[in-house]
Amino acid sequence: MFKILTLNNISAQGLEHLPGDRYEIAGVEGAMQAPDAILLRSFKMHDYALPGSVKAVGRAGAGVNNIPVDKLSARGIPVFNAPGANANAVAELVLAGMLLACRNICQSWDFARHVEGDDASIDKQVEAGKKDFVGYELPGRTLGVIGLGAIGVRVANLATKLGMKVIGFDPAITVQAAWKLSSDVQQAISVDDLLSKVDFVSFHVPLVDATRNMLSAERVQLMKKGAVVLNFSRQGIVDDIGLVAALEAGKLYSYVCDFPSNRLKKHPRVITLPHLGASTEEAEDNCAVMVADQVREFLENGNITNAVNFPEVVMPRTEGHRIAIANANVPNMVGQISTTMARAGLNIIDLLNKSKGNIAYTLADVETAIPAAVIKEIAAIEGVLAVRVL
Repeated sequence: MFKILTLNNISAQGLEHLPGDRYEIAGVEGAMQAPDAILLRSFKMHDYALPGSVKAVGRAGAGVNNIPVDKLSARGIPVFNAPGANANAVAELVLAGMLLACRNICQSWDFARHVEGDDASIDKQVEAGKKDFVGYELPGRTLGVIGLGAIGVRVANLATKLGMKVIGFDPAITVQAAWKLSSDVQQAISVDDLLSKVDFVSFHVPLVDATRNMLSAERVQLMKKGAVVLNFSRQGIVDDIGLVAALEAGKLYSYVCDFPSNRLKKHPRVITLPHLGASTEEAEDNCAVMVADQVREFLENGNITNAVNFPEVVMPRTEGHRIAIANANVPNMVGQISTTMARAGLNIIDLLNKSKGNIAYTLADVETAIPAAVIKEIAAIEGVLAVRVL
């Protein structure tokens, strides 16, 4: 029986993928002892005392800023996420953000809510005031999409269907994403190249050192006068100080984002939403199902898909006995592991080893049961982080 600890409410549809005859599931209030895996959404784990029994962490979402990935990697613990499961929810909100901005919907709604008097007086005020909220239409305008993962590709494709011209930039685009991208999307040679050509720009990149303040005060000056910036990715990718200055100078038309702050929340040309990007029932269900399936496959078979800190390793089960080993990505680890098993007379039926950054992961199926002494000997090899027999 595997034990799953949930640190946030996880969609019941996802938890149903962990059958009750093999999984015990409890939240923090259940005081579960020795959980095998942890599922969470926004819970901040950086100061969390992680039980020594934990073998995997799964986030029902895409970003993992709330998880100490490096610390877990050092213990040989994969961190799973759900890339693309919330793509449609975020993409729809980006399109809504463009419409909110170009049609001045929030400002005009606020005006309409505050007109006073009888209906005849309200009609007169509306007719006199609507000229202040004249907007423009999307077809023919140019959208720049920075980051062409699951969300960025969907945003780009939807925008082309609305009659927009779309320019994309992603130096690390995957083959799978490229196959899904509309042939109408043009390629920018750099972020600066893209910014200089667009009426709207939408960011879909993770927050790392390389993307922090990606839209800086200096880069804003490359943009067309009256452009709109959309950020439904992560706070910190846009330099809020520089962006507000550009709004006040009339350089930019509007900023739409998912991250309210004291600097932004009351600015007349800023629309801030309360981190609604993935806040749909469908997205929460999709994320929970994806991450539950991935954690289950890892616990039961040792296979790894969509781990942010581990390589993808998927090996069909044989009739043999399986061992899973996480180790530092250094020379001769596979040699030492296989030599240890050979000395014990264990015949390897199948073996798969892959690496990602500083982490390597090995799955091996052997003909006979693996003695505890062999497991202990492998665990003692310098650089081995975790060993598990399935």
